[in-house]
Amino acid sequence: MIPVLEIGGTHVTAAWTDAAATRVGGRVRRSLDAQGSAEEILGAIVGCARTLPVPPGAPWAVAVPGPFDYDRGVALFEGVGKFDSLRGTDVRAALRARLPQRPGRVVFRNDAHAFLAGEWHAGAARGHRRCVGITLGTGVGSAFLADGRACRDGVGVPPQGRIDLVRVGGRPLEDTVSRRAIRAGYGDPHADVRDIAERARAGDPRARQVLDQAFGALGEVLGPFLASFGATVLVVGGSMAASWDVVGPGLRGGLGDAPVAVLTSDLADEAALIGAALAVAGG
Repeated sequence: MIPVLEIGGTHVTAAWTDAAATRVGGRVRRSLDAQGSAEEILGAIVGCARTLPVPPGAPWAVAVPGPFDYDRGVALFEGVGKFDSLRGTDVRAALRARLPQRPGRVVFRNDAHAFLAGEWHAGAARGHRRCVGITLGTGVGSAFLADGRACRDGVGVPPQGRIDLVRVGGRPLEDTVSRRAIRAGYGDPHADVRDIAERARAGDPRARQVLDQAFGALGEVLGPFLASFGATVLVVGGSMAASWDVVGPGLRGGLGDAPVAVLTSDLADEAALIGAALAVAGG
């Protein structure tokens, strides 16, 4: 059994996988306030992790968004709209000190890399040598894999493998496509992305326009990278992928004739859990 945590902008999930990182069980998902204090955020993570019946000394895997020092287990968040209060926190030490299960090794993996590794291992990207994944949640996460290994530089790879570092019209990508950008573009402070997607389905032209513009821009940014990297599949996950019927057309339109299959996640919420566990299992 490999205990796994997946930390997102609005939630934390605890679960375990089998030793081969193919089966997920014991999953518990709880809400998380990424704007809270360090104590509140760590308390929520530890509270969720405590639910796992794990023997002492077991190695743990943690999928977490960046910026984060994955080798040291230290949070580097600053000015990214979430987890700013954790900046400089040794999350590995905090988990070891607070969890009654007394973890042994604690391995951290970027959440987008974990997502795509999971899909490559057992999901939509299986059988593809070169693949790209994006996660659409509070922001845009990305991963570039060649034969299952994460690529953070090289031909066709954005800086640090992060598409969110690319600028659109002189502004950060997430000023155009992210939860906050879509909500701001729509202009209703009470409507979240799910509500905007529902309104687009119902024929609201403003909702449709906002989604098409945001995801069309994402497609235009991604297209040249996909071609240069030689990707044969783009896998899309994250909470916004649940609205693929109204999100997908804009993204596909922005990609143009990029010769790549565009697929939504096969594993959904389990992808990042499996991908993180692979870092412990040796996959």
